Amino acid sequence: MSAAPVILELIGATRVHGEGVRAVRALDDVTLSVRMGELVAVMGPSGSGKSTLLNLAGGLDTPTSGAVRLAGEALSDLDAKGRAALRRRRIGYVFQDLNLIPALTAAENVSLPRELDGARPRKAKQEALVALEQVGVGHLAGRFPDELSGGQQQRVAIARALVGPRRLVLADEPTGALDSVTGEAVMRVLRARVDAGAAGLLVTHEPRFAAWADRTVFLRDGVLVDSTSDEQPEALLAASGPRHRED
Repeated sequence: MSAAPVILELIGATRVHGEGVRAVRALDDVTLSVRMGELVAVMGPSGSGKSTLLNLAGGLDTPTSGAVRLAGEALSDLDAKGRAALRRRRIGYVFQDLNLIPALTAAENVSLPRELDGARPRKAKQEALVALEQVGVGHLAGRFPDELSGGQQQRVAIARALVGPRRLVLADEPTGALDSVTGEAVMRVLRARVDAGAAGLLVTHEPRFAAWADRTVFLRDGVLVDSTSDEQPEALLAASGPRHRED
């Protein structure tokens, strides 16, 4: 059986901030690939380069050296407008600071990316309502962000990242503001989306959430220092929770 196609590649990706004696290597010669149908967790201490890795993967930043390819397309070959268009079509991004639009309801925040993709407003709204139901806040579709708790806002942001046919989901601590039960529910939704053929890159400091991934990579001081992987089990989802690794 042939391997699934690679959706994301970082090839010797390095990101340096500043110059001369003040230069800081936020990411140092990282090579990593993510295939369709694969969820990869990224772990490491604070300041290890995890968020920089996601920013490069999503085209929000460009490497100082090396390359980042999305669906075979080198992001450095695109201008800012081209990268933004590629992100909108291909990537769902869950930011740490959420970036919800205060003047839009939860449903409108989630449907906006699909409308920008060219989906008709009615179809975009239907997809938004489904995505909100999946993360457990369908009943809050008509509320504005300032009427929601932090955890509820987080789930709306996750719904926005999962709505529509996104091929790659980049998630920066998506369960950070959630209790353990809601966090498990969100991971179940993300895992199901990946099992349906998408790909995911998940930054987390919680081993129990990393356990949902097919493999985990570890960063330290911007360097990829270790990686673990599992054989794919027959049942990717168990009703009681995430997969557990065999020791």
